[in-house]
Amino acid sequence: MRFIATADWQLGKQAAFLPPEARARYAQARLDAVARVGLVAEEKNADFVVVCGDVFESNQLDRQILSRTFEVLRGYTVPVYLLPGNHDPLDAASIYASPEFLRGCPRGVQVLRESGVAETISCLDGSTVQLIAAPWFSKTPRTDLTREAVEHAGSSDDGEEGTTLDGGESLRLVVAHGAVRSLSAAPDALGLVDDAFLMAQISKGAIDFVVLGDRHGTLEVAPGIWYPGTPEVTAEREINPGNVLVVDIDGKSRRADVALEHVGSWELRALDFALNNDDDVDRLLAELEQVTNKEKTGLKLALTGTLSVREKARLDDVLDRMGDLFARLDVWESHTDLAVLSEDDDFSGLGLGGFTLAAAGDLQAQARSEAGTDATVAADSLGLLYRLAGGTS
Repeated sequence: MRFIATADWQLGKQAAFLPPEARARYAQARLDAVARVGLVAEEKNADFVVVCGDVFESNQLDRQILSRTFEVLRGYTVPVYLLPGNHDPLDAASIYASPEFLRGCPRGVQVLRESGVAETISCLDGSTVQLIAAPWFSKTPRTDLTREAVEHAGSSDDGEEGTTLDGGESLRLVVAHGAVRSLSAAPDALGLVDDAFLMAQISKGAIDFVVLGDRHGTLEVAPGIWYPGTPEVTAEREINPGNVLVVDIDGKSRRADVALEHVGSWELRALDFALNNDDDVDRLLAELEQVTNKEKTGLKLALTGTLSVREKARLDDVLDRMGDLFARLDVWESHTDLAVLSEDDDFSGLGLGGFTLAAAGDLQAQARSEAGTDATVAADSLGLLYRLAGGTS
């Protein structure tokens, strides 16, 4: 049996972290990634696809987003099972109960609306798979929905629902969403997924494999428990996003083999860089120039070090010019500690005189004597004055 596991599509995401001109390209890229998930399923001869929560960014979406999603899903050649997560729970305003969804949802696409055994699938190799689903019914559950779903499903030998038509046991796949307790900074918080419980269930053969949504990077929590991650990156410092899982489970040995397929096309990342002289600015420029696919790359720069006004003005010029090429390029202020020191010869040779020369002197004195915000404003003003005077040409 082979299936494709994915999660956290978050279709309709506004992407306010990008400039307005890049947002439409990013939104289209997320749909394109969903289309590539379907192509992977077809190329790998998968039996089905499971989407483990947060299919949509919210329950309040423009109808166009649904229409475009359905158009992509109509291209899938295998069944698709959608699990409601914390972004799109099965609450009173659920998008899955809207007339637009019910009217337009393609054949072959099914929402996992019930906790426990939600679906039994007959696979191409003759095996049978039970999908044990743990949908979200609100944004803030106070209990472990995944554990409740597994307990509600019972054991695989509890009767007819746990056996195949020929009397053999079905494989049991848990499809859920949420943060696992072992990786949480607050392990006593309500609603966490008890991964120790799931490991014990796998060990005794009550379930065979668990796929979780919520974490946006691909991660193996433990043998048989995986986060596929989002198919298109959503934030800097996400670890290994942009993938889907291709999972093979042998019907006899019940052994699972997992392979990753990359489907994302964007990159959002942070770059830590120390700057202390012109050579360092040159190195930063060279690194930015070497980035391929700039129009689909967002960079946040965490800068440290000390520059003169002249060097800082050159840095600003580099960032302005390269910023025209990237989807996003800016300084990560909360992670930046870059001091700017005014040197006496910063403005020599620029031909300043009169008011501008006096203003430069006043700003230099302020930058040297003040601290905190006032010094930063003075240094930035000096840099702008330096650039306006042609100091970077």
